[in-house]
Amino acid sequence: MVGPQRPLFVLFGSSIVQLSFSNGGWGAILADIFARKADIVTRGYYGWNSRRAIEILDKVFPKDAAIQPSLVIVYFGGNDSMGAHSSGLGPHVPLPEFVENMRKIATHLKNLSDQTRIIFLSCPPVNEAKVQANTSAYFSELVRTNELCRIYSEACINLCHEMDIKVIDLYSAIQKRDDWANTCFTDGVHLAAEGSKVVVEEILKVLKEADWEPKLHWKSMATEFSEDSPYDLVAADRKTTINPSEWTFHREIQWD
Repeated sequence: MVGPQRPLFVLFGSSIVQLSFSNGGWGAILADIFARKADIVTRGYYGWNSRRAIEILDKVFPKDAAIQPSLVIVYFGGNDSMGAHSSGLGPHVPLPEFVENMRKIATHLKNLSDQTRIIFLSCPPVNEAKVQANTSAYFSELVRTNELCRIYSEACINLCHEMDIKVIDLYSAIQKRDDWANTCFTDGVHLAAEGSKVVVEEILKVLKEADWEPKLHWKSMATEFSEDSPYDLVAADRKTTINPSEWTFHREIQWD
């Protein structure tokens, strides 16, 4: 652990979290936006479903930890929603079990501390044609369809409304992009830079509108070692300095 202590944001989920620092990923974008304001850490597990997630909740988020997260962003559902394999193996989780697993994750996180905030990401759509083209014969039973994604997305959203948890409808948000099926994914499932931009925009929207105290939107958070120094060149308007960490306008252009 290094100091000073900053608010801790944890990204928890499957491959969309593990890969969130790749391909212009949403984790990397958040780390840039929250530079000197919060630490962004990933706990992403490629291929995992909600069933595996609940098995390791106490290890990833121990209740007796000295420092608890200020924010946890959770994503599971893409693997759970895949069609079942005849062998009985594979990542598929039946919908009722998926809902209960997500409930257990939410309950555990809520009990970490009074200051831990939670955002769930619902299951995004997929580019079905590209997924099918990349699927081998053995794995062909592990069907990914937009209809299954929609069903699991809606189930996650309904659970969050029931439990008063912030939730982002990625299934709908991504499909608002022009030519989303081709621009938002690298392989039909995992996010390309354009898809990650959607995730960041939606997360920042939630953080800006949430009535949480303390505020977790980047404009509302203090900059670590905010500088008012004779060594800094300051513009005549007193709004910008030579220190890029003190600039706001370069991020406001894209990330309000």
